[in-house]
This record gives sequence, C-alpha cells and structure tokens, in this order.
Amino acid sequence: MISLLVNGQTRQVKAAPDTPLLYVLRGELNVMTPKFGCGLAQCGACSVLVDGEEVRACIYPIVALEGKHITTVEGLPARWQQQRSLPTDPARLHPVQQAWIDEQVPQCGICQYGMMIKATELLEKNPSPSDDDINHAMTESGPSAHLCRCGSYAAIKDGVHRAAAIIKGAEMIATQTLES
Repeated sequence: MISLLVNGQTRQVKAAPDTPLLYVLRGELNVMTPKFGCGLAQCGACSVLVDGEEVRACIYPIVALEGKHITTVEGLPARWQQQRSLPTDPARLHPVQQAWIDEQVPQCGICQYGMMIKATELLEKNPSPSDDDINHAMTESGPSAHLCRCGSYAAIKDGVHRAAAIIKGAEMIATQTLES
C-alpha cells in the first residue's frame, strides 16, 4: 500500500507503484475533477498541484508522490483558507473557483479543472498577472499548452483576472482588519 496526501487527507491506495496518479484519484479515491484528456501530458485536463506545482496526473506515478501534498480542485478551498489563515468554511470557494462561476468560464468542462489548477499555480506566484503572464502560464510553463476544445481562452483569461481581483480584495480586507 502507498500512502498519498490528497487534499489534506492521508489516503492508503492499493494500486501498483507505477500507476499514474489520475487513475488512482478517479478509480480508487473517487476524486473526479482531474479528467482524462489525452493520457500523454499534452492537454492539461488531468492537472493537479503537487507541493504547489502543476503536474499532469495522467503520467505521474504514485510512487513518486509519497510525502508530497496533492491538491485537486476539490482541495482548493481548504488550501486557500489554510494559506490565508481563514476560519475553515466548507461553503467558501477558492477565488479561482468563484471567478470561474462569476465569469461563466466553462463550456464543455473537460479542460476547466486543469485550467483552474494552472490559474491557481500562477496566482500563487504572481497575484497580479498581465495577459502575457496568463498566456505564458497556460501555453509555455508546463510540459505542453493547456488545451480547450471549446476555445474558451478569452473567458479563461477573464477568469484569471477576476480571481486576481478577488484575491486583491481579500488582501485589502485583511489589511484593514489588522489595522483596526
């Protein structure tokens, strides 16, 4: 058995050590946001965060993940709350999730969870990205570009900008609270 830390919970898995993480998440742990897109790390639909860095779960063997923090879209709210020292609230969404709703980003939805993971990674490193920063993150900063079959790239970019604004607003509120 291999022990994986997924969305803050230690989970024991029975899969063979060389099994790609995607198959364990979906088939054994019932974590459904990472999607099978290509199986070759070429589209980004299966993206998750491993210790804060985006990886393609369709090719990443679980044996390489022991002791690492794996975060899927389901785990983004808790990650955000922990990073910001916010009270735990299961109803509170991560800013990227809220922005995706506000901007009505998804169309078919296959790529969107991977796009949200990549947007989260970007915003954790650069909370005020330009269009060029977003384009670079989505097309050049991983093993391959994140692909959207529906062509919702403009809405994705709007979602990243909205998430950045939400984060900035949260930081302003926190600063005002500390000063009070």
